Order: sequence, then C-alpha cells, then structure tokens
Amino acid sequence: MKGKVYLVGAGPGDYKLLTLKGLECIRKADVIVYDRLANINYLKEAKKGCEFINVGKASSHHLLPQDQINRLIADKALEGKIVTRLKGGDPYVFGRGGEEGELLKAEGIEFEVVPGVTSAIGGLCYAGIPITHRDHASSFHVITGHLRKDGKENPEINWNALANMKGTLVFLMGVSNLKNISENLIKEGMSKDTPVAFVSWATRYNQRVVTATLEDAYEVAIREEVKPPTLIVVGTVVNLRDTLNFFEKKPLFGKSIMVTRSRSQNSKLVERIMDLGGNPIEIPTIKIEKVQDNKELENEIKNLKDYTYLVLTSKNGVDIFFDKLDEMGLDCRALANIKVCSIGAATSKAIIRRGIKPDIQPEKAVGESLYDELKDIVSKEDKILIPRAKNAREFLVKKLNEISNVTEVVTYESVMDDSKKEEAINALEEGNLDYITFASSSTVTNFINLIGEENKDKLSNTKIISIGKITTKTILDNGLEVYKESEKASIESMIDAMSE
Repeated sequence: MKGKVYLVGAGPGDYKLLTLKGLECIRKADVIVYDRLANINYLKEAKKGCEFINVGKASSHHLLPQDQINRLIADKALEGKIVTRLKGGDPYVFGRGGEEGELLKAEGIEFEVVPGVTSAIGGLCYAGIPITHRDHASSFHVITGHLRKDGKENPEINWNALANMKGTLVFLMGVSNLKNISENLIKEGMSKDTPVAFVSWATRYNQRVVTATLEDAYEVAIREEVKPPTLIVVGTVVNLRDTLNFFEKKPLFGKSIMVTRSRSQNSKLVERIMDLGGNPIEIPTIKIEKVQDNKELENEIKNLKDYTYLVLTSKNGVDIFFDKLDEMGLDCRALANIKVCSIGAATSKAIIRRGIKPDIQPEKAVGESLYDELKDIVSKEDKILIPRAKNAREFLVKKLNEISNVTEVVTYESVMDDSKKEEAINALEEGNLDYITFASSSTVTNFINLIGEENKDKLSNTKIISIGKITTKTILDNGLEVYKESEKASIESMIDAMSE
C-alpha cells in the first residue's frame, strides 16, 4: 500500500510563521524530511516514533543532491508511510517542490502541497522593508541568484527589464553572485545610488541587516562578511527600514536565554522568549515522575467530604489531582464544600482551567505567605489535604499541622533530567548566552549537578535570572550571583526582568 507525501512550506524561520495545515502535516507524519532552513523546533511537534531525515540543502553544499532527495521521498511513501517534506519558505518559490511533485506523480504517489510564507516577502517584512509601497514600488520580482555552473549569465534573466521596471527586486541565494548582479543592473541603466539591503537569517533571533547602494554593494558585503542564507533586496523600499523596523526592536531580540525548567513546563517561557525576539535554549533539568497506582490519593479523594481545605502548590500537582478525580468518575463538584488554596499564579491558572476558582491565593508564591493567610482562620477542627511532590519543603505542612490536621499525599517526584548535559556544557563554554533562568530551587541544584561542580564557574559570564527569594537563596548558597530576581514568582515577571 502506498503512503502519501505532503510538500510543506515551513516559512522563513520564525516558529509561528508555519501554517496550521503545515503543523497538522508535521503531527501526522511517519517520516519528516527537512532541510536546514526549516526551524528545527518543528520536529518537537512530531508524533512519537516519527523518523527524521536531514537533507541539508545549504547553498552549494547539499547533504543529499536533489535527485536523491526526490528518490528518498518517493521510496518512503512507497513503503506505505506518511511523508512530510519540510522545506524552508514556500515549496514552489525556488524550493524545487515542483520537481519533487513531478516524480511523485510519475510514480503514482498521492501528494499535497502546503504553501508557506516565502522569505522573499516575510523576510523583508521582518527587516522593516515592505516589498511594495505606492510611493516606491508597485511591483516586485523574485529572482534566483544562482549562476549557471559554467559561470555564464542565465539567459532567462532579462537584466534590462529588471533594471528599468521600477519594482522591488529580491534575489534569493545570490550572495556568491552579488558582483555579477550589481554590475548587470548598473550596466542596463539602474542608478548606482539605488538602495540595497542584505537580510541574513531573516525572521530569526540572529537576523542581521546590512544596507548599501548598488554601486558599493559588493564591497560592503565583503567588508561586513555577509554570508548565506541572505536575501538581497534592491529598491527604494529599503529606505523605509528605519521607520518600519519592528522586529529588531523587540526587547529580547538577539538574546540567547537558557531555560532550565522541566520539559513539560518550558512551553510558556519558551514561547514568550520567541515572541519577544529571543532565542530560547531548552535545557530541562527536571523530569516529573507521577506516582503510579496511587492508592493513597484515591483513598483521600474518596474521603473528600471530611476535608475543609485543599492546598495545591504547583501546576503538576493540580493536573495529577484532577486527572485522578476524572479517573475515579468525579469532577470539580466533588470539591463543593472545600476551600481551595493555591500557591502561585501558574497553579491558579491550572485550577481555573479545571473549573474552580481558588478561594485563597497569597500575593507571594511561597508557603510562608499561604500560612500567613490561613493561620488566623483555620483551627484544630479543620482538615487540610495537601497533594504535592515528594521531598517538597516541610515548612507549610509542619506549621499548618500545629494549628489544624494536615494530610500530605505524595503525587509525583521531581528527578534530575540529564538528557541535555553535553548541550548545556557546550552552551556555557561557547560564551554566547545572555541569560539563564531558574524557576525553582530544584532547577538550580539539578543544573549544577548536571554540569558538575567543575563547570560551575562557567556560569559567571551569564546573567542569572531568579523567579523568587527561595530560588535566589539556593543560587547564592551555591556561590553564584543573581543578576535579577523577578518581582513576582511568575513567568511574566521573569520575562520583565530580562526585558527591562
């Protein structure tokens, strides 16, 4: 039985410039064949067991030649697999998607094409350059910048027409042919003073834009070491860059930020960093291991009517507790006569998503603050259920037990995740990190254990962001300095600390 192929445009690089249909194709694929211009983070969306094949496709250096890529895609589909061919930009804008589709058709393999945002438009936009503007250009022209292998001019390019039609010219893959491009345009009558922009790694955190004129474009590119992947833009629309440049003004643009939370908790912080122009480097230091077949939790849920308070201290604790309710055929109505207490904004949001608004949430996300809220309103008649992590801080349970009756149930354990040890050490040694974030004391301890005490001094060149006082204390106790502590124990507050 034959499979099916999706030729998917992955957009110019910004993670969120992938279409919804493209994302759907990634999630259903058995095999993903991708090139270097497709954002590697898309692979995280693939289903478990998906096969990943990197075919490279850097300018003048392919891990696989195009004919072999065509054959690979077809062969995988002939094995009965769903194949997603993930291509930077759009499959049909110098992406050779047409050639891939032709072979698939010839072999009777079903395929679909999913358009993508081409870098010729999206990349210019992120550089502050509109591809058309009624005061500057009423047309645009996207041209391949590749020379023929023999170095001669491509006869399909009408340089005279390009030089005289007053539209925006965008050359893709043209850096190695820049001298030829500028000389031909000037020769055919285009003004030597025409603005030119080089947009490298468009829409990504490391986007770089260099401007010049047509006359000195080649010299400027050499001096500024402009390298692929780079768009070459020719036209007066380049002059609008200072006015319309929004992307490079984002507060975290160009910043590399290491995120050390558990993989399941990283998503919001990672997303916000990307939204603000930064480069998140995910180094999970914690794995959440749920207590399996938790009879103790089941027993206390059966006796919920005996409790007057439920204290939830983390998003993980919320999810595990409510999942168990659901597993037992119950829902939030089982908490009708219980006051629900929450520590932290993220915990409260998780509770609200389950249909409950917390009755008590202290301003500060620490056990001491919740105790201060409860100490004058609970008594020995109250019973408090606290389902939480193994080896959590003793303060809250100990102090509340002095004035009421507390039942603590272990629902999960945070253990060290060492899967990214080598990547973490390499990132520290390269010295390109701007910030490293710690959202709990356990992430600090686990990170130091991960990299080893012998590598701890490598953190001295990176600005450490702490989520709150308890985490800060752990950082200081390990002989490290805190660059900033967020005002509130929340992801948004950590982002603010880095953005200010």
